[in-house]
Amino acid sequence: MPSDYFIPTGLLTGAAARRAIAAGTALPLAGGFCAFAGGEIATRDATGRGRRVAAGLVEIQRHVAAQLPGFVAPRPHWAGLDLGTPRIMGIVNVTPDSFSDGGDYADAEAAVARGLALAEAGADILDIGGESTRPGAAPVSTEEELRRVVPVIRALAEKGIVVSVDTRHAPVMEAAVAAGARIINDVTALTGDPDSERVAAKSGAAIILMHMLGEPQTMQADPVYADATLDLVDYFAMRLQRLAELGVDRARISLDPGIGFGKKDPHNLLILNELAAFHGFGCPITLGVSRKSFIGRLSRGEAPKARMPGSVAVATLGLAQGVQIVRVHDVAETYQARAMVLALAGA
Repeated sequence: MPSDYFIPTGLLTGAAARRAIAAGTALPLAGGFCAFAGGEIATRDATGRGRRVAAGLVEIQRHVAAQLPGFVAPRPHWAGLDLGTPRIMGIVNVTPDSFSDGGDYADAEAAVARGLALAEAGADILDIGGESTRPGAAPVSTEEELRRVVPVIRALAEKGIVVSVDTRHAPVMEAAVAAGARIINDVTALTGDPDSERVAAKSGAAIILMHMLGEPQTMQADPVYADATLDLVDYFAMRLQRLAELGVDRARISLDPGIGFGKKDPHNLLILNELAAFHGFGCPITLGVSRKSFIGRLSRGEAPKARMPGSVAVATLGLAQGVQIVRVHDVAETYQARAMVLALAGA
């Protein structure tokens, strides 16, 4: 684990970012339209808690120089997509019990229609899930999950759409890729099934590693971190090292901090404010905040389907920190927000 952690701050976009980079007063962030003019160097105390100290570029280049290539390098194509433009991943839950839209698209025909509508609305990727992982959700059998997702994945992939499978089970990963999925999106970061690392590595698919503390049934009981951001940085470092040992090219991997998965509101807010810390791995960042419960708790207690404005606001925050992929229910609204972010940035 690193002795010093780096969190970019002083973020700039658009013409201001380009001028600062040209003047040598800022560095590009992940090769996108953002730049950072400074940062915080964090070290852990005896309890593991991070102590953050503001630093300018000279000090940053002296103390965390080895980490900078990951922060500044452009991201390669991922899952066949050019990440020069941030991408929108539309959610299709083929489930009866997902927290926001459970039951709305529980049969294959409805799910395929929903996927096509999201693609028409501007989704670059469709993420198909057959098992709810909301807090307290009960697992489903592999057979049932396969029955739900494989026909939907096949139908959408045959239309030329980039499809992701949202699963933590190796047999579902394998069948989904065979049916045309290009991406494996696992809330357990390939730790929930003893065969998932092997299957994902062999598949050749792009992989999203999400952080989750605990299991869906218990993850919100009492999650504890020494320092949420730094703990996640350590976790991703370990998972990436493990996959490298299995021969997985890091260019295949995206990282998702797992907002709301084994995290209280203070953890969520700290991570969201420090998303740029995860660019150091050189991987695209996926951010999923759509309609999550913390939005209602921090507002007026709105039900999931009434949380679209908050969802778009947080997705926009992520884009302003260089996030490459936002995973959302409300594609058309997010598409419009992304268009404004890109226009303002001159991207």
